[in-house]
Amino acid sequence: MERIDKIISNELNIARSDAKSLIRSGKVFVNGVCEKSSSRKLNEEKDILNVNGKEIRFRRFVYIMMNKPKGVISSTDGRKTNEKTVVDILPDDMKRKNLFPAGRLDKNTTGFVLITDDGEFAHRILSPKNHIPKTYIAALDKPFDENIIKAFEKGVTIGSDECLPAVLEAVNGDYKTAKVIIRQGMYHQIKRMFKSFGIEVMELRRIKMGKLSLDDKLSEGECRFLDEFELELIKSN
Repeated sequence: MERIDKIISNELNIARSDAKSLIRSGKVFVNGVCEKSSSRKLNEEKDILNVNGKEIRFRRFVYIMMNKPKGVISSTDGRKTNEKTVVDILPDDMKRKNLFPAGRLDKNTTGFVLITDDGEFAHRILSPKNHIPKTYIAALDKPFDENIIKAFEKGVTIGSDECLPAVLEAVNGDYKTAKVIIRQGMYHQIKRMFKSFGIEVMELRRIKMGKLSLDDKLSEGECRFLDEFELELIKSN
């Protein structure tokens, strides 16, 4: 149960004071009845909320799959560098307060980004102790070989960082196109792992988190909400 002013503030991405003004103005209806009390608590399973003639679907938390395009940063605020963030490019009807990307992709890496306002869930899937796998496709400037596959399996050392064992496979027999599965999220990890063998990553795309694959119907920059079953797939390792 959440207060109606908090729900409206979150769902419409407006200040709590503006939400209270909407309620006082008689533009908010609950189950077809005008509601003027900002303190009323609503049941997301039973109550129907209507604001300015539009039904508002309210949930305590949201979970959004985005197919991140190049040139967009995995952050909540790009004002200091004048850059677009994954939150900036969400459709207006999906924006709400306190959204953030659960885990980062480099600016020029594309693919699956999870955006949520559920800090506990984000911590669970990002915590190193849980080792949730992330799967990537990398286009390389030169082919890798069996020795590098074995090195990935053992765990690559990059500078002072020790990587956990990772999976490295050729895609359709092409050793310049790699499928990589890692269970960490160190800075530029995959690029640095290949770099240690003299190989440059030309393109990098994340295609899976846990056991949930990026929806191939989503073009770059597009997104959709996830359901409970899909969230369980993300948590699977």
